[in-house]
Amino acid sequence: MPILFSSLNHAMRVPLAAEVHSRPFLRLDAPEILTHLAVYARDPANPDVQIGGTQHARLAALCKHFGVSAPDSEAKYFFHDFGRFRLKWECHTEFATYTFAERHGESLPLAHAFEHVPVKHIPQEWLAGLQGTIMVAAHVVLDNTRGPSDAFAAGLHRVFEGSMLVGSRVLQGGEVWTDFLIQADGFSRFVVRDVGLHEQQSGRLVQRLLEIETYRMMALLGLPHAQQATPVLNVIESELATLAAAMVETDPSNGHPLSTADDEQALLATITGLAARIEKLSLHNSYRFSASRAYFSLVHARIEELRENRIEGSPTIGEFMDRRLTPAMHTCEAIARRQEALAERIAHTNDLLRTRVGIVQERQNRKILQSMNARAAQQLRLQQAVEGLSVAAITYYVVGLFSYAGKAVKVAGMPINPELATGILVPLVAAGVWLGLRRMHKSMHSG
Repeated sequence: MPILFSSLNHAMRVPLAAEVHSRPFLRLDAPEILTHLAVYARDPANPDVQIGGTQHARLAALCKHFGVSAPDSEAKYFFHDFGRFRLKWECHTEFATYTFAERHGESLPLAHAFEHVPVKHIPQEWLAGLQGTIMVAAHVVLDNTRGPSDAFAAGLHRVFEGSMLVGSRVLQGGEVWTDFLIQADGFSRFVVRDVGLHEQQSGRLVQRLLEIETYRMMALLGLPHAQQATPVLNVIESELATLAAAMVETDPSNGHPLSTADDEQALLATITGLAARIEKLSLHNSYRFSASRAYFSLVHARIEELRENRIEGSPTIGEFMDRRLTPAMHTCEAIARRQEALAERIAHTNDLLRTRVGIVQERQNRKILQSMNARAAQQLRLQQAVEGLSVAAITYYVVGLFSYAGKAVKVAGMPINPELATGILVPLVAAGVWLGLRRMHKSMHSG
């Protein structure tokens, strides 16, 4: 039965179903000329801060100039026919692309074709607003002239400044030529020759080429990060080696004197600083290296979709990327692995150092306990000496009281010798006092 009520649908069903159709190919029919711009979506002065609505504001400004309604601020794709040219706009995570296409009634000589590009219809004020953000600027000439590939390739050197042309037969009905260089006008150039492409294949082919160029440049953004990280990693590795040597020099098992807690704490502070620096470097580079890997995989995927066949005497796009782009990506991968390995080594050294600090602290605690035990023994001996003096003092005062009592009794007329009675009482009182103190100590300790 038909689903008549929107409430039956999952909230994301319609957007997800439309996602695979959100970026259709341009419909291109040779002869046609295109200009492609890839505009970086981050602030060049502060690449870590994302500029939210900048790309939509740029598109809205362009549409306003031609009196066209701009898409919603949440839109990721926009297409419109402005009459003299057609515009396809796509917004990605880090960049937005503007592809301007203009159809011509008849094929122009290639040298003249690159002088009649659709970007000439774009206001200069708008282009000036892209200052510092253009990652890719390319012209594509879609040509339908017939003839041998060798003869066609011979005329390409007049429009390409590079000494080496990259070319191949693609999709069993097209030819692609470029040198992947930025020409004197600031644009790179591609020539797509239609020698038997089916309907809509031209649009798919051109888009794949432009995506290869765009993703290639975005992937290479990781290379400066790798180059800048190399000297930093060298310094950290050198400091880590010095720290490890210091740990060996202070190791008691090698016959060196015992290190103090201050020495170990100084080493621990150093290794903590190294860990913080490598973590900061990894956080700074991790996103860029991950993005480069993703863009690199997209470049290979788009090259495979071209289904290239060699044109004798010219390297294919796949071969060019393997020789030029792959080493740069391997450099990024090597630096990423080096960062991870260095972070693991620092963490391992940190664990060893913390273990040593723990051992030193245990040794100090043992010394403290031994000192406390010695002090307790001294206090016990002092207490015993004090107890002996206490027995003598208490006995002296008690016997003195009895002596005064005996003298009083003698004065009262009783027949008693106070001196004799006092002498007899001294050992008795002393024994009684000593026994009393012992009983008091036992009751205190048992409590």
